[in-house]
Amino acid sequence: MIGDTLRFLREKTNKTQEETAKALGIKRSAYSHFENNRNNPDNETLVKMANYFNVSTDYLLGRKAPDNNDIDLDRAIDNAMSFDGKPVTEHDRKMMKQLWKAYMAGKE
Repeated sequence: MIGDTLRFLREKTNKTQEETAKALGIKRSAYSHFENNRNNPDNETLVKMANYFNVSTDYLLGRKAPDNNDIDLDRAIDNAMSFDGKPVTEHDRKMMKQLWKAYMAGKE
């Protein structure tokens, strides 16, 4: 069920329900209802959740396991909120992309 997946992803990122709900633009109580399988998110919220956790909507719905080969690094960097417990700034994201692009260019 979607609630189990949401709880797993939230706990994996060391976020509280409050932090997650705020990032998604919803009330904590609404998010709690999703995690406890009392309600299901509408399509717009489902897409926000997928983007926030950097997974597909199919994964949230239990239709496909995440495949590390399917992770788009550019999108993951855009959605990075923290690294090793420290906040990631917009400047940090730009630097990560520049470093990754330089690394990939060197592999050609």
